[in-house]
Amino acid sequence: MLMEMREQDFIVSKTDTKGKITYVNKIFMDMAEYKEDELLGKPHSIVRHPKMPKAVFKLLWDYVKEKKEIFAFVINKTKNSNAYWVYANVTASLDERGNIIGYYSVRRKPNPEAIKIIEPLYEKMVEAEKTGGVEASTKILEDLLHEKGVSYDELIISIQG
Repeated sequence: MLMEMREQDFIVSKTDTKGKITYVNKIFMDMAEYKEDELLGKPHSIVRHPKMPKAVFKLLWDYVKEKKEIFAFVINKTKNSNAYWVYANVTASLDERGNIIGYYSVRRKPNPEAIKIIEPLYEKMVEAEKTGGVEASTKILEDLLHEKGVSYDELIISIQG
């Protein structure tokens, strides 16, 4: 079943530098259908949906490890195998010396029109990953960006609106 966030909902989570969950808000728990103790200390990938291209997560990690903020459309899987789409903003959490000490993500309801664009793209990317790995999936994304003459950031922000 596809679940949907409400306009006023914000899902918040924090992880350590290895991607293990250190904080979740109630909306995250409700949407993911987990209790807090089932999430804390677990890899954030606990909510990774098989329809989510690995190439998007590689891009996300590349950004945040460079202390760059990223926006991405993500489909998540719940404990009960339901799914929900989010428009995610992920940033590195820094200490007073500028060292990365973890990651912080805020997700909100995605534009339904954006999902109509992203979902078939992700399906193509996931299919490419089955035979050509992350490289083949990344090429599909890069080809689309080249065709549209935009950067990844420009595309994602423009379709969220």
